[in-house]
Amino acid sequence: MLRAVKASPDPAAAPLAQRPGVCYALTAQNLKIPVVDVTHPTFAVADDPETIASLRQSAEGMRRRGSRLPRFLLRYLMRAGAKRSLLVRAMIAPTANSVLPGMSTYLMKLGPDNLVPPFDTPGDRRFAGYPGILGIRIRLQQTARLLAQALEAELTERAGMPLCLLNIGGGSAIDSLNALILLRRAAPPLLQRKVVIHILDPDAHGPLFAGRALAALSAPAAPLVGLDAQVVHTAYNWNDAAPLQELVRSLTAEGWLLAASSEGALFEYGSDAAVVANLRALHEGGNGARIVAGSVTRGDEMTRESLRFAPFKLIPRGVEVFSNLIKGSGFCVARVEESLTSDQVLLRPESPLS
Repeated sequence: MLRAVKASPDPAAAPLAQRPGVCYALTAQNLKIPVVDVTHPTFAVADDPETIASLRQSAEGMRRRGSRLPRFLLRYLMRAGAKRSLLVRAMIAPTANSVLPGMSTYLMKLGPDNLVPPFDTPGDRRFAGYPGILGIRIRLQQTARLLAQALEAELTERAGMPLCLLNIGGGSAIDSLNALILLRRAAPPLLQRKVVIHILDPDAHGPLFAGRALAALSAPAAPLVGLDAQVVHTAYNWNDAAPLQELVRSLTAEGWLLAASSEGALFEYGSDAAVVANLRALHEGGNGARIVAGSVTRGDEMTRESLRFAPFKLIPRGVEVFSNLIKGSGFCVARVEESLTSDQVLLRPESPLS
């Protein structure tokens, strides 16, 4: 089922002290929160190799200290943390499909200084500053950058061709929105075309926020002012890729340029079969998406150990296993950006000789 998410001004909301240059939008629960913009200093995070190495060292130190505690004490500390922090509660609470909900993840991407009530207690701020949460923010930034940089060349070659950003398991599609922000900053003429962000996700709350975030970003003086864009939501289960294949077939027949992303979603939670099936659907015989960006959970010991007690079931494949898995899907790994517990990948269509 296709549903356009109207990018209209937000309903009235409670007064909120707003940071200069930061856009705000309402969630489905009418909570006014910042729209992450990785080009704004309050959201941008360092992700150079030295910073990543230091982050891993800090995370490993925390893991080792935690490993010396009895399991019952760890559970007690987690429950105690959940009482003081709604963000901790969202992180440790089991979900029906063992996937961390999209809007809960989005709140963690705001950073300690951008949290809003009721997610701004001292416990929330402390949790939002942990290495693992910083890793989630880096994941978003790197995925958006990979997508934007790859799109720049494609859009240059196809002036005026409408662009569809397919976001699988995308929730708020904040990686797609930030790719557009990065493109607008780097080469404004390239976005003088119709743009659709098509979110394929079983949950409607994230896509609703995405539509409102796009409206905020498109307002006067905002980063995407004047952009001809909309958000469309399709209720989608990535274990059945047939609707995606049909959508790709339809969009390519209508002359759309397709690029896809899946940040913190398909490549991290999906089964081997689901990953391959979705990539084949995106490829559609070589006529589909030219670019796919996403995150792959690392397979190193630190990541595997940190996931032992997590209620959400990330699959720690690592890039090497992932690269072998997708052989024959129509795509191959063209570029990798390393982070803490995930590495971000750019996929390109395989050459006929590969």
